Amino acid sequence: MKHLLLAGLLAIALPAMAQKATIDVKDAWARSTTSQQSSTGAYMKLTASSPLKVVDVSSPAAGIVEIHEMFMDKDIMKMRAVNGLALPAGQAVELKPGGLHVMLMDLKAPVKAGDVIPIRLTLESADGQRQNLEVKAEARAMNMPAGHGAHGAHGAQGSHGGQGGHKH
Repeated sequence: MKHLLLAGLLAIALPAMAQKATIDVKDAWARSTTSQQSSTGAYMKLTASSPLKVVDVSSPAAGIVEIHEMFMDKDIMKMRAVNGLALPAGQAVELKPGGLHVMLMDLKAPVKAGDVIPIRLTLESADGQRQNLEVKAEARAMNMPAGHGAHGAHGAQGSHGGQGGHKH
């Protein structure tokens, strides 16, 4: 009887475990900061094997971690937190300067070029199953040329004044 119960439980659990989505992370990096800065951005390319949504982000390097989007409102570049980030199956989603990115605020210490910033992404599948993805983002110097980690003035803004739009 115990063997039948165990076999039944395995028959239910194994397919669920086999369906755990794989995530390909490429070029994860973060902007280095000056000693006066209390925030920075992190960037990467994410490709999921099946549809997922990033529902939470965290890092021991920062007190507040959110996914932000940048957008133009009239002639002003603004930034705001998003409630989740869809990762369609097989399609790369790029978090990059001037667009979607991970915002690390209330930094515990300055971020120096070469530092590795751990970032945890909590992912949710269509059926509500959650999994965590640990990403290591290497800090790059602020003076890198465009296309190699430049993020404009965003990394130099310091602390955010609250939720919602942020002028740049």
